[in-house]
Amino acid sequence: MTYVVIENCNNCKYTDCVEVCPVEAFHEGPTMLYINPETCIDCNACVEECPVEAIFADVDVPAEWEEWTEINAKECENYPVITEAKEPLPTAKTLEEINAERGT
Repeated sequence: MTYVVIENCNNCKYTDCVEVCPVEAFHEGPTMLYINPETCIDCNACVEECPVEAIFADVDVPAEWEEWTEINAKECENYPVITEAKEPLPTAKTLEEINAERGT
């Protein structure tokens, strides 16, 4: 099992999760983070740290975001590891704003 970052992170890039990762599994892309499935040890530490609920265990990823498992595996190969928190992007939204846009 591994953890997966879904589209809730896109254009937000909150980085609270990277500081609690004991194995440096996060990679930083231009608009979001990705989890390397080869590095992730399934510790679950990152899930509670994400303010926009963008991290799921691969077996729990909602059907609408299943493609993000493969996206994470591919994209982490293209970007550097991130281990320290940074300011979120100026376009970052709250979970409430994301859900309102989706009508949920």
